[in-house]
Amino acid sequence: MKGGIGRNLYLAFCVAVFIFLIAPILVVVPLSFNAEPYFTFTEGMLRLDPDAWSLRWYRSVAEDIEWRRALVNSIVIGVCATALATVLGTLAALGLANPAMYGRSLVMTLLISPMVTPVIVSAAGMFFFYSSLGLAQTHVGLILAHAALGTPFVVITVTATLAGFDRNLMRVAASLGAGPWRSFWRVQFPLIAPGVISGALFAFATSFDEVVTVLFMGGLEQRTIPRQMWAGIREQISPAILAVATLLIAFALFFMLTVEWLRRRSARAAEA
Repeated sequence: MKGGIGRNLYLAFCVAVFIFLIAPILVVVPLSFNAEPYFTFTEGMLRLDPDAWSLRWYRSVAEDIEWRRALVNSIVIGVCATALATVLGTLAALGLANPAMYGRSLVMTLLISPMVTPVIVSAAGMFFFYSSLGLAQTHVGLILAHAALGTPFVVITVTATLAGFDRNLMRVAASLGAGPWRSFWRVQFPLIAPGVISGALFAFATSFDEVVTVLFMGGLEQRTIPRQMWAGIREQISPAILAVATLLIAFALFFMLTVEWLRRRSARAAEA
């Protein structure tokens, strides 16, 4: 009897958490198909009237040059920042995995500090630093800023993957005549690749979702999707923002499924 009550309370708690966390996000999806320029459910939508549902806001996003430019900026900046963060984060993780490295804890703390520092503080510091270099309101400046924010995620995921890596494999490769570079690409990298890819995905998601840094560092030509959504809310409220938000939800779902697939793949490789 007590077990049944405890189970019911647990299920009720899970449902409450789901409603509290997920419902505000899921409500955006049906609202993005509203045929009227409102942020609420119309009577026709509640009656499931086909005329009350429309793809007009998705078409408006696809036809709007500012949204298209924001999408291109988000992809270009995100991909470039992810590539840079992945290289730097992987190299840093390889160094931190070396037991002979002095001051590893201090270096690790410094590398992951952008994760715990308020974004507005980091963005303000980056703005003053890159302004002195003439990189403010440029794509290069935004790429470097986003790479700095994404690198800690790569460091953490690759470091966690290297914790389960058998270093005897590298010694065996060296004994067979392979140099450090070849040993890394042929032996070590294939085994830590799931961690590297997971870190890269987190870095890309961080860049794609970042708005505060873009507010400080970007100009009109560097507007990204989140920055364009922010401008749309402040300047002209339109359900087109809901359509973009729905697409971002789909992207986030795909991202989480990919990370979970990589996690399971890494776990299977560790068991083998």
